[in-house]
Amino acid sequence: MNKRSGYAGRAALGAAAALSALTLVATGCGATTTGTGEEGGDASVEEGFKVGLLLPESKTARYEEFDKPLFEQALQELCENCELLYQNADQETSKQQSQAEAMLTDGVDVLVLDAVDSEAAAGIVNNAQSQGVPVVAYDRLAEGGVDYYVSFDNHRVGEVQAEALLTALEEEGGSGEPQIVMINGAPTDPNAGDFKDGAHGVFEGQVEIAAEYDTPEWSPDQAQTEMEQAITSVGADNIDGVYVANDGMAAGVVAALKSAGVDDLPPITGQDAEIAGVQRIISGEQYMTVYKAIEPEARTAAEMAVAAATGEEYQAGEGVELTEVEDNDGNTIPAVLIEPVPVTVDEVQDTVVADGFYTVEEICTEEYADTDFCQDQAE
Repeated sequence: MNKRSGYAGRAALGAAAALSALTLVATGCGATTTGTGEEGGDASVEEGFKVGLLLPESKTARYEEFDKPLFEQALQELCENCELLYQNADQETSKQQSQAEAMLTDGVDVLVLDAVDSEAAAGIVNNAQSQGVPVVAYDRLAEGGVDYYVSFDNHRVGEVQAEALLTALEEEGGSGEPQIVMINGAPTDPNAGDFKDGAHGVFEGQVEIAAEYDTPEWSPDQAQTEMEQAITSVGADNIDGVYVANDGMAAGVVAALKSAGVDDLPPITGQDAEIAGVQRIISGEQYMTVYKAIEPEARTAAEMAVAAATGEEYQAGEGVELTEVEDNDGNTIPAVLIEPVPVTVDEVQDTVVADGFYTVEEICTEEYADTDFCQDQAE
C-alpha cells in the first residue's frame, strides 16, 4: 500500500510564528483580564522575583527537551533578575501538589502550571490565589479559575489528526467502510478529551471505530497492550488505520502490529513531532504527527507570568488573537490558542527542519540514512 502520497500544502506556520510578536502592556494597576478577577502581583522586573514552573511528566519527550529550556530562556529575556523554580511531577498528582506547596512556601510570585490532573489541580490554584499568587495554566487548563491560559487549539488537534487519517485511507482505496482503532490519551488530561472529541467529529459517518481505548498516563506500554487487544478482537487484517493521540503511544502501537506479524502497517497518527515519531514517518511506519511550535507557547507563558506577577495587563501582539475559554467551573479565562500543524513525510522539511526544531543530521541517523527523505537531503 502507498501511504505516503498527497496531503501536501497543509503546513501553514504563520499563526504559530506570529506569536513571537506578543507584547506586555503596563496598566499601573491590577491585571483586569484575569479569569478570576484577582489583581495580580506587585513584583518588579528590575528587582526580579521567583517564578514556579510545574510540568506534568517526562514520558513525553517534549517537556524536558523543549518546554522547560524554552520557558527558561524566554523568562531570562523578559526578566534577567528573575529566578526559576522548576519541578516535574512524573505523572503523579500528589507529587505535583507537594511540589506546588513547596514552591509557595519558598515564596514564588507566580506559578506556571501544566497539571497532571486538571480537576485535582484546582487545589493548587485555590491555594496559590489565597496567598495572592497568580497562576498561568500551561498547555492544559487547570480548574479553579486560573489567571491566564496558553495552549494549542486542542479540539483542532484532534480534527487535524482525523482528517489526515481519512486522507491516508482515501489514498489507499478499498471497498466498504474503513475500520479503525482509536488509542486516546489519559482520561485525567482535559486535552485528551478535546483531541478525542475533535477526532470523533471528523470520523462520524466516515469510518467504523472497531475498538477504542483511553490510555492511563499516556503510557506507550499501555498503548501497546491496548493495540494487542484490538488485534485480537478485530483481527490485524481488518484494521485499516489507527488513530493514536501522540507519538509516544504510536511507538507502542507499531510494536504491537509488528509483533503480530503485520509487515504492511496501516496508517497511524501521532502528535508532538518527537524525533522518534518523525523518524517513523520518514521510514513509512507512521503516517503523520502534529507539530506544535513549543517556542511561542513557552514564550507566551513566560510573558503571561511576568504580567501576572507584576500587576501588568497582558495583551497579544499584532496578528495574534487573545481569546477566552471557560473552565468546568464556569470561569472565563483569557487565553491564547496556537494553531496545530499536521506533518506527513511531505512536510517534514518545511516544518520541523525549517523551524530549527530538529536538524537533518538529528533526523537522518545511520538507521534512517537510506530513506527517501534522507537521500534527498544528501543530494
